[in-house]
Amino acid sequence: MRSILTFVCILFIGIIATSAQELALVRDDGSFGYINKTGEFAIQPQFDKADSFSGKYAAAMKDKKWGFINASGEWVIQPQYDRVKAFNSGYALVLEDKDWKYINSKNETLTTPTTDKYYDFDNGVAIIRSGDNVGLIDTNGKTILEPKYSEIKGFINGYAKFKDGEKWGLLNNKGDVFVPAEYDEIGDFSKNGLWARKGDSFGILNDGIFTSIAGIDKIWDFTNDSPLTYARSAEMMGFINGIGEWIIEPAYDKARAFNAGLAPVYKDKNWGYINEKGEKVIDFKYRDAEIFSDNGFAPVKEKKLWGFIDKTGNLVIPMEYDISTGGMFGFLQKGAEKGFQNGLARVKKKKEWGFINESGQVVGKWHQNAENFVDTSK
Repeated sequence: MRSILTFVCILFIGIIATSAQELALVRDDGSFGYINKTGEFAIQPQFDKADSFSGKYAAAMKDKKWGFINASGEWVIQPQYDRVKAFNSGYALVLEDKDWKYINSKNETLTTPTTDKYYDFDNGVAIIRSGDNVGLIDTNGKTILEPKYSEIKGFINGYAKFKDGEKWGLLNNKGDVFVPAEYDEIGDFSKNGLWARKGDSFGILNDGIFTSIAGIDKIWDFTNDSPLTYARSAEMMGFINGIGEWIIEPAYDKARAFNAGLAPVYKDKNWGYINEKGEKVIDFKYRDAEIFSDNGFAPVKEKKLWGFIDKTGNLVIPMEYDISTGGMFGFLQKGAEKGFQNGLARVKKKKEWGFINESGQVVGKWHQNAENFVDTSK
C-alpha cells in the first residue's frame, strides 16, 4: 500500500510540475529558443523568430513562415502563415494570402461576421468593426454586441473601457454596460477603486455614484495590490483611497504604486519608500526606484546601474545590472516586470540578458536577449 501511495504522490507531483512549467524566450547567436527556470534549454535555439508563450502555445518562424509550437517544442501548427498574433481565448489571428482569419489550436478557421478590421480575442471576446463603430463577437463567432460604439479598449480585471460619442464608460465581456458612458476619462477597473473625470473634475466612482475630489488634476489607476492609488494636486503627489479620501497628503514630486505595503516616492531629487500610513521606511537616497515585488525585493539605482534592496532598505543584490529596457522587442516594461517574478529577476549585464535568483546568483547563462518567464500551462 505504501509503495502505491508513494507512486501516486510522485505521479501527482510530476503532473503539477509539468502543468506549471514556465518558459522564457531567449536568443543566442541569432536563433530563438526557450529556457526553463533552472536556466536549461527546454527548447533549443532553432527558430528564425519567435514570441513568448501565450498560454500553451508560442508563435515561431521557420523559413520565413510562422506557425505555433507547444511547450515541448513540437509544431502544433506547421509554419505556413505570413504573420500571426498570440493565442488568446483559444484563438489566434493569422495572415494568409493577404487575408486575416481566426484559427484554433487544430488550425480550424472560425467563421465570423464580416468586419472591416480584425482584432485579437481578449477575455473571451473580439472586437468587430463596421465603418466608424465597433462591437463584440464571442468565441463561437457570434455577435454579442452590434457595432455601435466608437472605441472599445482591452479588458482589465474583467472590464473594458468603451467610448460612446465623446464619453467613456465600462463594459463587461458580455457586452453589457457596467458603467454608463458619461465621463470624459475613466480608469481601469480594480476591486480597490475606480476613478473618472467629468469636465475638469476628477473623482471616484462608487456604486454608480461619482464623487469629485477638490484640487486633484490627475488620478492614476488603482491596482489589486493596495487600497491606495496616487493622485496629483498642485503639482504634488499623494495617495487616496477607494472613496476619494486623502490618506497620504500630496507632498512628493513623483510617486509609484504600492506593493507589499511600500511605495517609491520622490522628494528633494531622490527616491525613497513610504508605508501606507505615509511614514518614511527607507531613506531618500536613490537616483531611481521601482515598486517592491511580492517577495519583498525592489530594484533601486544610485548611479548608472541597478541593484535590489529588501523592505528594511538593506542592499541584498549589488548595483551592477540594467533592468529598464524590454529585451528583443523593445517594449517598455511595467514596474512589476522590472523586479522579481516567482523567484527570478530579468537583468542585463555587459550587453547580455539573463536571470538572477534571490541570492543574486545567475541562473543558467547570459543570452543575447531574454524575455520574462511565462506559465505555459494556461
